[in-house]
Amino acid sequence: MGESFEVAIVGGGLVGAAVAFGLRSLGPRLAVLDEGDIAYRAARGNFGLIWVQGKGMGLPSYAAWTRRSAREWPRLAGELLRECAIDVALAQPGGVHVCVARDELARRVALLEALQAQEGFRRYDVEVLDRRELARRLPGIGADIAGGTYCRLDGHCNPLKLLRALQAAIVRAGAAYRAGHGVVRITPRRGGFTLDTARGAIEAEKIVLAAGLSNAALAPMVGLAAPVRPNKGQVIALERLPRFLALPVETIRQTDEGTVLIGDSQQERDFDESLGLDVLAVMAARAVRVFPALASARIVRAWAALRVMSPDGFPIYEQSAAHPGAFVATCHSGVTLAAVHAYAFAPAVAAGTLPESFKPYLAGRFDVPQAA
Repeated sequence: MGESFEVAIVGGGLVGAAVAFGLRSLGPRLAVLDEGDIAYRAARGNFGLIWVQGKGMGLPSYAAWTRRSAREWPRLAGELLRECAIDVALAQPGGVHVCVARDELARRVALLEALQAQEGFRRYDVEVLDRRELARRLPGIGADIAGGTYCRLDGHCNPLKLLRALQAAIVRAGAAYRAGHGVVRITPRRGGFTLDTARGAIEAEKIVLAAGLSNAALAPMVGLAAPVRPNKGQVIALERLPRFLALPVETIRQTDEGTVLIGDSQQERDFDESLGLDVLAVMAARAVRVFPALASARIVRAWAALRVMSPDGFPIYEQSAAHPGAFVATCHSGVTLAAVHAYAFAPAVAAGTLPESFKPYLAGRFDVPQAA
């Protein structure tokens, strides 16, 4: 018989690591099974935003979920700094969505109005900025930019430092971090589960499937569903520049180290992680239009990574009815939601039940009745 744990988390990316952080008091009774760098790891390509504005169209509870996480983020960053001396560079000065043309700004305003008009939506302030006010907050903005929207709840962090800090805190708490342990099969048994990995079997009383795109294959093994698909995003990293961005822009941000990141693409390309020069060219041209001074900055590198997307774009959180003790957690906003994964979802796993507030995120919402 292999190692045995109270809880085994399948997946060591941002979602799995945040849930493990919330369960770290289990110490050696907790295991994180990580496939390693061969995985389609969304975390390594994450843009690093903690973003609230514009989220929740079609599911108002998701807007409240992201707001809750944004409020909890200072606690998360503070605990990571105290426990493992890693500063994840959290900054929450608010954020801006830039609109290049007047019709684009009009569509943005209409979207936000429709969003907040939804029944059950808990309203929050979003300011509409004309070009003059936008230029005051973002010096160096292009002369032909129409305006934008600002929300004080938005912010950003360094996602690579975040992943490193979460993993360090988990190990420091005495949990077992098992790299190279990609799970290939899960067998429910009396009192728990057997997980067959690339390096042997693991026993656990409870499991959390936080394996991103791999959840699609793993979830049915324990009576769950995770109909997720890959969505490719590309990012351009420019050289380190003197600080010029006091606020993160939804598609352009400056890291704590001065690097400028440009990320503004979504493509349905299956598991293709290759770079598309045509897409990168469009991204770069728009970024230069927004901040003309970037035209002289050098590109250091570019990469593509795969988002984890459900059919409606919202998270899936569920416990198996057929095999209690098996949970699934999947989303495409691993940075934004890291705090609620640690402070809301993880305690629910420990308690063995998901509160009523998780009901909107069950996979059953994708079931479509067959026509008679």
